[in-house]
Amino acid sequence: MTKVAGKNQERIARRQVDKFAERRAQLAASALQTLSELGYARTSLRDIAQNSEFSHGVLHYYFSDKVDLIIQCVKQYKAECVKRYDEIVATARTAMDLKHGFSAAMAGTLRDDASMHRLWYDLRNQSLFEESFRADVLEIDQSLQRMIWRIVSQYAELAGAPLAVSSSTAYAVFDGLFQQALLRQLAGYGDAGRQLQESVESIIDYLIVEVELGERLSS
Repeated sequence: MTKVAGKNQERIARRQVDKFAERRAQLAASALQTLSELGYARTSLRDIAQNSEFSHGVLHYYFSDKVDLIIQCVKQYKAECVKRYDEIVATARTAMDLKHGFSAAMAGTLRDDASMHRLWYDLRNQSLFEESFRADVLEIDQSLQRMIWRIVSQYAELAGAPLAVSSSTAYAVFDGLFQQALLRQLAGYGDAGRQLQESVESIIDYLIVEVELGERLSS
């Protein structure tokens, strides 16, 4: 009886934890748009509550402070981004398919979700000064680096050529291109998405070794 009671208590405890995590995820998803518009520096839990359907008390119950909420929001959004790009990797049958799918997705998310990405870069910049959430930002950043590495690795495999760069270099290239394009998009340049797509398609070929060059070097 004691073992059974103990197992029941464990199950109840797990359910409570799962429900708490589920509620945090729901609140973060609902608050994401408000957060992306206000940004990190200009917002508090009270500001978020005033611009959403949730009371300050509810938000404060599930999140210790605005950093806790923002981290949860960004983690969820970036996790969805990773899923979308992984689907492109999984469905591409040729290097050209992957190149076009990747570049189109980059341009599309730039146009559709600029404010969301601005929140991410805001948070990442703040982590340079605030150590309290640096570990979470690094975790998100590393997940994005792994995502880019899966893309370029699959591209190299489909192209039948070895990669010429490291994971960190590949991530730095595309992250830099995207951040520059985001600034142009937010500044009102209508061609920011098109230029980003063209840049992604042209630069990805520089990340692999040309087969002919590789054969000459080995001979």
